[in-house]
Amino acid sequence: MQLRERIALWARPTVYLGRNPVTLLGAVLTTSAGLTLLTFWTFELFGGGPVHPYAGIIFFLILPTIFVAGLTMMPAGALWRRRKLRLAGQLPDIYPKIDFRDSLLRRASALVAVATFLNVAILGTATYRGVQYMDSVSFCGQVCHSVMEPEYTAYRNSPHSRVSCTGCHIGPGAPWFVRSKLSGVRQVFAVTFGTFSRPIPTPVRELRPARETCEQCHWPQKFYGDKFLVRTKYAEDEANTPLTTVLVLKIGGRTWQGAVGIHGRHLDTIERISYLATDDRRQVIPKVTYVDDNGQTVEYISSEVPLTPEVLARAETRQMDCMDCHNRPTHIFRMPERGVDEAIAAGRISPQLPYIKKKAVELLRADYSDRATAAARIAAGLTEFYRTSYPDTYKSHRPLVEMAVQSVQEIYARNVFPGMYISWGTYPDNVGHQDFLGCFRCHDGSHTSKDGRVITQECTACHTILAMEEASPKILQDMGLR
Repeated sequence: MQLRERIALWARPTVYLGRNPVTLLGAVLTTSAGLTLLTFWTFELFGGGPVHPYAGIIFFLILPTIFVAGLTMMPAGALWRRRKLRLAGQLPDIYPKIDFRDSLLRRASALVAVATFLNVAILGTATYRGVQYMDSVSFCGQVCHSVMEPEYTAYRNSPHSRVSCTGCHIGPGAPWFVRSKLSGVRQVFAVTFGTFSRPIPTPVRELRPARETCEQCHWPQKFYGDKFLVRTKYAEDEANTPLTTVLVLKIGGRTWQGAVGIHGRHLDTIERISYLATDDRRQVIPKVTYVDDNGQTVEYISSEVPLTPEVLARAETRQMDCMDCHNRPTHIFRMPERGVDEAIAAGRISPQLPYIKKKAVELLRADYSDRATAAARIAAGLTEFYRTSYPDTYKSHRPLVEMAVQSVQEIYARNVFPGMYISWGTYPDNVGHQDFLGCFRCHDGSHTSKDGRVITQECTACHTILAMEEASPKILQDMGLR
């Protein structure tokens, strides 16, 4: 039997059974979705800019789904007709012969062959683009706008704003990719039915180990030497007096001396530290286990949180990694004082305005029902303060007042989201110990071992302070920096 005859024999049931409304509807859906996708991809390739998040849902998720549904309906319709004919006793033993000498049939067969090739190409491209879109920053941050707005806002203003969400939350490899997509299905249902948490909890238990994500770019053992830091805050007095702290931070790492400094002692080439945490945010740590330089394991127990059976039952044992200190490396929410200090230092708020630090913090810390109300009252509060208390300043420096109003409104908008129950201090930041416990979760002077050793609380263990909140530090003058 020749190849043409074999193809004709195999095609007979397809042609005969394909004459049903389900198969024809499937063909229409697939063709329509396919042509629409091809048109969109052509436009995107030659003239497109960034795709709007909601348009992305249509072109990367909904239309490919319709395309696949149409493909599925075509064989399903044929099987349905076959079953219907068989139950009615009308299914032929030999399907009608297909005559390829008929020009109409030849053109139809050629069209089916071309369409099949295009369908495979479209399906493959749509699958790839759909996965690519679901991994995009716009999908992660903007599709579920009201839910993810706080995290997306913080992300855009972070040091990692040019790193994709998936680079940290998924990382390389298939297992975590599959795991994230399964988790995403649950999140879709939570958003659809409004069962998501307010505020969104920090996913400390679901994060991939930092060695597989953060340390693809950052390598703690290679952080050699010390870091010279100059930090300025502003007093809440009329002159907004700058108070500068100068210190040397002992970053450390591994050197010929062994493990030194912060990173060397906490994230050495060996796993030095594990701990017990009794709360979901890992802020209460009653027990720390440390491997010292002699290889001896030392247990430090807190005198403030007794290790009762109830405490141990809810405790989590964790091996320390980067995220235990750098727990907000991207989604950073500032406290109002820090936010205003940074804005003044960056020139967005002028220190020439009397009491601007005090008044700005006062307005930021007030309770507002929503963000629109906050913006209006911040504007009214600052404007009225300078118009009545410092009329000459308001008259001569009105542009500075208006710029300060805008900057204070932006500080609020970046950090407070009443609809998601996010206010000042909702998310603790464990780096340092200025606004939250941070280092003092363990370095509190109350964690002691059986042989009397204590987790130190000495400032010099981590940094050398050269000046502490001084108006004009001499060390900076001696170095020619002021």
